[in-house]
Amino acid sequence: MPLLTFLIVLVVIVVVLAVTCVKIVPQAEAAIVERLGSYLTTWNNGLHIKVPFIDHVRMGISLKEQVFDFPPQPVITKDNVTISIDTVVFFKILDPKLFCYGVENPIVAIENLSATTIRNIIGELDLDTTLVSRDTINAKMRSILDEATDAWGIKVNRVEVKNITPPAAIQQAMEKQMKAEREKREAVLLAEGQKQSAITVAEGEKQAQILSAEAEKQAIILAAEAEKEKQIREAEGEAEAIRNVQRATAEGIAMVREAGADNAVLTLQAYEALKCVANGRATKLIIPSDIQGIAGLAASIKEIVTDDPNAPKQSETPNA
Repeated sequence: MPLLTFLIVLVVIVVVLAVTCVKIVPQAEAAIVERLGSYLTTWNNGLHIKVPFIDHVRMGISLKEQVFDFPPQPVITKDNVTISIDTVVFFKILDPKLFCYGVENPIVAIENLSATTIRNIIGELDLDTTLVSRDTINAKMRSILDEATDAWGIKVNRVEVKNITPPAAIQQAMEKQMKAEREKREAVLLAEGQKQSAITVAEGEKQAQILSAEAEKQAIILAAEAEKEKQIREAEGEAEAIRNVQRATAEGIAMVREAGADNAVLTLQAYEALKCVANGRATKLIIPSDIQGIAGLAASIKEIVTDDPNAPKQSETPNA
């Protein structure tokens, strides 16, 4: 019975030692192993076994990038204006050994170093430059903090200035200045809009006048073209009428010649023509010499007066 109890106790002790001596390190973490109070090694992720009662393991050192938002710090600018600045630091532990043994409480050390660095940087800048130089401030702080934290096994990746808060009086003055600038820009934009509107209206009126003048010009041209075409048509009509008369006369002469008309027929036609002439409004007639050869015509016809019966009668006979 005592032997069984001893075996049970021994098994329990072995199990407890096995459980306490087997360590599993998670991903993106590291563990510092100390033997008899001195640094022994660094465990990365995986299964590890320590020597009982001799080795001591510091677990939970994160290797991921960490972010710390430090509280606002009062800072005095070059032109003696007190402003409040709060920063955000992004860092990563590269050497767990230096992180554990390099400095006591590394986070507090980074916070104090960040406050000191921001005071030194802002002290060289005036307020206006500080408000517009965040990128410059971030770059300088990152460079200084990264160099200082190398001895602590820390890599500072970025430093961002979250807020820059001037005093209340300066904030009010800045708001008034911003309001004045906005009103100025609004006035400039309004004036530009009115100017552009006036230019557009003037161009529209000018274009309308040009189009009206072009329309009047085109109307005049069309009227002139129409008048010209009318005159051409009338001239062509008169020319065609003259050609028709001449053609009819020529055809008549040709018909007379083809019919073999003798002197008696021609004499008769001459009488008909003379009769038509006598019916006109002329006051004097000139009878050709060949008409005088007709029997008795020269003796009986000397003057024919058709318009004025009181006018003197006169007959002119051209020489043969």
